Amino acid sequence: MTTSPALQRTVVPAREGRAVLVASGQRVRVVDLEGGQVGDVFAFARNDLSEHHSASHTRAQIDRLFPKVGEQFFTNRRRPILTLVEDTSPGRHDMLIAACDPERYASLGVAGWHASCADNLRATLAAFTADPPVVPQPINVFMRIPVDEHDDLSWLPAVSSAGDSITFRAEMDCVVVVSACPQDITGINGGLPTSLAVDVFWDSAPAR
Repeated sequence: MTTSPALQRTVVPAREGRAVLVASGQRVRVVDLEGGQVGDVFAFARNDLSEHHSASHTRAQIDRLFPKVGEQFFTNRRRPILTLVEDTSPGRHDMLIAACDPERYASLGVAGWHASCADNLRATLAAFTADPPVVPQPINVFMRIPVDEHDDLSWLPAVSSAGDSITFRAEMDCVVVVSACPQDITGINGGLPTSLAVDVFWDSAPAR
């Protein structure tokens, strides 16, 4: 794909996070560049970072664990912030699992520092505010955490392939942060985190 003025691509290196500004009505697409990589997606109201996507409010609004194409994601103030408009992946995503953080890696036996989605979010938002808000429950794109008949969870490798993507339409001006999840202890990234890309565009932008 050739990036044009109508389409802005931001590469999110493995284990890191990046933020993009998205205007109401624009599309934001998260692309799995190499396949099998989970992305933690956070969305905040651009003019007030205390308003953000809320998984619990979204589930209450749509009566599903994760929106399907055409459905919306809602904020902690019960306003729509994103709409899921396209998904070229196998469609396995998650809104149950919290962002990984230093405490999570310590509980998994990691000694010393380990990159995490929570730290990626805080570092990225530092460019917008001196007092980043709490870390919300992320939209875990490409993450495969099935719930079985006994309500048990399984941590399975992502089944997305290189080039698979999920696309949202912004319903308000927002800051979207994407972390290429650094998790290499559980199997969700196949043990080897890789990069993602974030494309921001209007409907008139050329397709990939």
